[in-house]
Amino acid sequence: MNNTLKTIGIAIASSIVTIGGYRMLGLEGKDVIFNESSSTPAINRLANYSGGAAVPGDFTYAAELSTPSVVHIKAKSSRMVRQQRSMFDDLFGDDSPFGFGIPRGGSQQQESSGSGVIIAADGYIATNNHVVEGADELEVITSDHKTYKAKVLGTDPSTDIAVIKIDGTGFPAMSFANSDNVKVGEWVLAVGNPFNLESTVTAGIVSAKGRNIGILAQKQQMFRRNSDDRQQRTSDAIESFIQTDAAVNPGNSGGALVNLKGELIGINTAIASPNGAYAGYAFAVPSSIVKKVTADIVKYGNVQRGYLGINLLELDSKRAEEVGSKETSGIYVADVIENGAAKAAGIKKGDVIVKVDGVETKSGPRLQEMIGRKRPGESAMVTVIRDGKPKDFDVVLRNRDGGRDILKKEAVEADRAFEKLGVELSDLTPAEKQKLGVQGGVVVKRIYDGDIADYTEMREGFIVLKVGERKIKSVSEFKEAIKSAKENGDDGVLICGTYQSISRTVCYGVSLE
Repeated sequence: MNNTLKTIGIAIASSIVTIGGYRMLGLEGKDVIFNESSSTPAINRLANYSGGAAVPGDFTYAAELSTPSVVHIKAKSSRMVRQQRSMFDDLFGDDSPFGFGIPRGGSQQQESSGSGVIIAADGYIATNNHVVEGADELEVITSDHKTYKAKVLGTDPSTDIAVIKIDGTGFPAMSFANSDNVKVGEWVLAVGNPFNLESTVTAGIVSAKGRNIGILAQKQQMFRRNSDDRQQRTSDAIESFIQTDAAVNPGNSGGALVNLKGELIGINTAIASPNGAYAGYAFAVPSSIVKKVTADIVKYGNVQRGYLGINLLELDSKRAEEVGSKETSGIYVADVIENGAAKAAGIKKGDVIVKVDGVETKSGPRLQEMIGRKRPGESAMVTVIRDGKPKDFDVVLRNRDGGRDILKKEAVEADRAFEKLGVELSDLTPAEKQKLGVQGGVVVKRIYDGDIADYTEMREGFIVLKVGERKIKSVSEFKEAIKSAKENGDDGVLICGTYQSISRTVCYGVSLE
């Protein structure tokens, strides 16, 4: 995230009204049929100004074509609210075994509002993950003011895209345009439901492409070991946003960004603003990513993402000097992952990636976008500069487990269950084992945003000894225990252990839903 955006602040563009469970529902298991854009030129009247520039004088064609395909989504959910500390907290401390680490509080109803785009005539709707995440009930209102109950088919936090489904046929599906063809300076319309104002259309231009603002990475806490076996914080987030100055406000999340032919070029997702309202900077997930993610969710129930298996740096002259590279632009391969696709294909540390499938790819977001369109087992032709000369590698992408197979929905959700906990873990050292008199265990080094922070009073330094009835001796055993519980259909699990400052066992109940 650049310094400007850091000072402005980034806001998710959905509207939430407080009034006080996570559930994934249904799976159709079929291909979704998309409406493809045609080669018909846009109906585009132009007004000439004295400066000689031509600008659209009429946006009605695009507005009339796209508005019926955009829906209003209302989500209801409940969340736990912690109460004030009581005298019992002061008497017994935060780690009192009487509370089992479960926050004392009640349930608060919450109602949120967002937008969605009909992508298939039989009721498939694309929206943002953050619009429907944690919803107990979903209600969809179409442009003709009909109301439908909706169910979530699947979500992808890495792109903040989700697919929901309403029953019926004959819905007006929006056609997809190829977002690769979108140009900076092009006129676009944002269609959505800001502040519960249904079917609102605003106009602007494309301000930038391939924008990474770091908002999705902040929500993901993942750790992967590189070839030096050092634990490093990484993220699966794919951010290659289309930036626009079309007015986007809370409630626009999940709505459409369309070209002057009324075709989908992006899903409006976030805004940069000092106060949470429109300030001239809005960001949309490109349609190329939306199309792939939604197709995967409908067919498989989850996103099938291919991985290149590298750690990267985006080069400029300063970074090139730091890493000793003669190239001053491109993607510097800082490391290759063991058992990863890049290493298997022959790509090495120090190579500089400049193209993927013949398309110039010299920024991190662009590389993420190009690879993110592909599934495990599919190939990508990666062009690198090595010793000053271009060299092509046919890379067969792998899944997150290092294989080339399609991953089942249950396996992906099990991995996500661990990620949602929001913790950084490490194995106990020999000295710590001896001090505690145990054969093994796991230390909670850091707690990030996640279920443990939201729903328990666990503190950093907690030593995990058991998950459910399973004794834990290492980080890998902890992850396997969480994964097994999720795959077995458990709604939650009890994590038990201790702190070095106390001598009793403390347990925390954690939801896996």
